[in-house]
Amino acid sequence: MKRILVVNPKGGCGKTTIASNLASYYAVWEVPTCLVDYDPQLSSTNWLASRPEDCSKIESANGTRGNPNIPAGTQRVIMDAPARISDTSFKKLSKEANVIIIPVLPSPIDIRAASQFLTDVLSNKPDSKTKIGLVANRVKENTKIYTRLEEFLKEIKIPFITYLRDSQNYIHAVDKGIGIFEMTPSQVDPDIEQWRPLIKWIERGKK
Repeated sequence: MKRILVVNPKGGCGKTTIASNLASYYAVWEVPTCLVDYDPQLSSTNWLASRPEDCSKIESANGTRGNPNIPAGTQRVIMDAPARISDTSFKKLSKEANVIIIPVLPSPIDIRAASQFLTDVLSNKPDSKTKIGLVANRVKENTKIYTRLEEFLKEIKIPFITYLRDSQNYIHAVDKGIGIFEMTPSQVDPDIEQWRPLIKWIERGKK
């Protein structure tokens, strides 16, 4: 079983979007997957509840009530962390994770917030075997602020894996209770290409 934690204390950086789309990727490929929602707003849980019945199965677990119940046979656990996660909760979840994904938005406020969090992550790295990677989210290419974010992420001693563009496809997908991997390929090809480095990085050294 591989546990993947999507985390950043800054709200609105797209943790649920990344967690839900990652879960849908594994589900499409028939990998038994459980999406664990640690956010009191239960955005991931509500997304799962809105999924059409003919979509690939994704199991749900509520992490806000303590230790979540992960179904037997699960191979990929996607953990959607809450905003304003406490140091104690982060340390607990990060110790359970094999992979940690940290999304960062291209905005001055998000860059400043991420700087402190990433410093803390590097100071308290959970385990030498735990992979930690950065994802630039909701990117508008060829803008000054994205260039600034890209330069910032490359300076951090954490791998910068990929960027995900600011695409309406994510909005359309969540509205339908699906992921972009379940949309018409011709519609989402540019988005899928941006996910390939992330999937490859997660699955390298597969458990």
